[in-house]
Amino acid sequence: MESVNGKSILKGIAIGKIKFYSKDQQMVARKKIDDVETELARYHAANDKAVEQLNQLHDKAVAEVGEVNAEIFEMHAMMLEDPDYVESVENIIKNQQLNAEYAVAQTGDNMAAIFSAMEDNDYMQARAADVRDISERLINILSGKDTDQNAIDEPVILIAEDLAPSETVQLDKSKLLGFVTHLGSTNSHTAILARTMDTPALIGVDIKPEWDGKMGIIDGYHQVFHVDPESELLETLQKRQQDDAMKKQLLQELKGKDNITIDGKRINLYANIGNVSDVGSVLANDAQGIGLFRSEFLYLESEDFPNEEEQFGAYKRVAESMAGKKVIIRTLDIGADKQVDYFNLEHEDNPALGYRAIRICLTQPDIFKTQLRALYRASMFGNISIMFPMIISEEEVDEVLQIVEEVKAELREAGVPFKEDVELGIMIETPAAALMSEELAKKVDFFSIGTNDLTQYTLAIDRQNPKLDKFYNAHHPAVLKFIQMTIENGHKHGAWVGICGELGADMELTETFLRMGIDELSVSPVSVLPVRKTIRDLDLSK
Repeated sequence: MESVNGKSILKGIAIGKIKFYSKDQQMVARKKIDDVETELARYHAANDKAVEQLNQLHDKAVAEVGEVNAEIFEMHAMMLEDPDYVESVENIIKNQQLNAEYAVAQTGDNMAAIFSAMEDNDYMQARAADVRDISERLINILSGKDTDQNAIDEPVILIAEDLAPSETVQLDKSKLLGFVTHLGSTNSHTAILARTMDTPALIGVDIKPEWDGKMGIIDGYHQVFHVDPESELLETLQKRQQDDAMKKQLLQELKGKDNITIDGKRINLYANIGNVSDVGSVLANDAQGIGLFRSEFLYLESEDFPNEEEQFGAYKRVAESMAGKKVIIRTLDIGADKQVDYFNLEHEDNPALGYRAIRICLTQPDIFKTQLRALYRASMFGNISIMFPMIISEEEVDEVLQIVEEVKAELREAGVPFKEDVELGIMIETPAAALMSEELAKKVDFFSIGTNDLTQYTLAIDRQNPKLDKFYNAHHPAVLKFIQMTIENGHKHGAWVGICGELGADMELTETFLRMGIDELSVSPVSVLPVRKTIRDLDLSK
């Protein structure tokens, strides 16, 4: 038996035959060409086919893991058509008279090297992996190697040096027991997909090709991968796997039950979504409402600014589908790791601290007002609340509220019906907002704590940088003190307080949050029932 440590993406057990996922590291030949126009036509035909494949992958991902997680494939399609990328490939073909495969490989290597060199910008470093992925796809099409040589024909645990998001989504979920990779980070697109697919996975494992065909066990609880396990260990982990399956089945019996502790403490349990298509998952998992609708995905999915009617249609459908249950819609949070070409945002050395979210809305009020008009119109069709991201001051809230009143006045004048008493709230995701929460609570109806950014900004640690995993601690006392402060200050002035970040689903902290007095938790749809069980098992009187 051989046991190797790694980092767990999902706590679970996977047992089965190991399949080594081999990537064809083909050498791209550098060839002189005579007919430049024919070679350019080959490149553009391959590019069109690659975009078509990515669109199909997007549709498959939407059905399997939801719109939010499928967004990576839209981004890859956009990268293929990025002028800098296209012009570089065309330039090599035209001026150096070289074959399309080499032009694509050279462009991919050059751009990946540039992105990787940006040591202080982890968003751009992540784009290096993306540009390699799209370049490899193009080369495979140009080379005629467009078939899936790694198709799975039986249930297996997949091991690989790394898996791109496109490779992960193409795998047959019914035959994927789990996967183990050498590279990757716990916050990568592939890791997020694994959690959404509910697939046990480990990263950071020193894999060996000779494991192919042997029996393997992923122990996500202890972050270990066992190869050729001894019979006693196999029996123990098989029992743990059966227990997990039974617990999942029992969770289904919690549908329709209240989110209430043994001693009578009641809490609202909502779900986070990124698109209208995610509402089905919210309803299937019996969430009481939607605690975070990330409206920026309407912008990410569009080739131009979505107009008022397009936005109104999306918000109206969600409100109607939720049939009176609360729907909290966050105004657009573009910027940082969510870039949109038509916003024409300038390059920033540190985009996470840059021109994003409410800062865009307050400096481009026409964009903001269009969204607010759509939101207020949609308020007539359900129970909509609106919240504003990345707030750091009272002055920002005052300016937001002034614009809101201007929009309401415009709608009244035009005779457009809307609800006057729409709840308005703000995200608490910066230390500044937490420290000013008492003053801010006097101006809004609710707070929603974005723990992902609050942790990042409090600890001065980029949560997407795998080099910092050792130092990143979402349970840090400073983060918890900010949360406690926010809850107390919100309640002091009549504002209810919720959590919509990743910590909301961290069941090690559920009791802590309830003892702090949190009013609402908003989690991914698949986390609703497990968190409900945790709440119902608590007795805060003890």
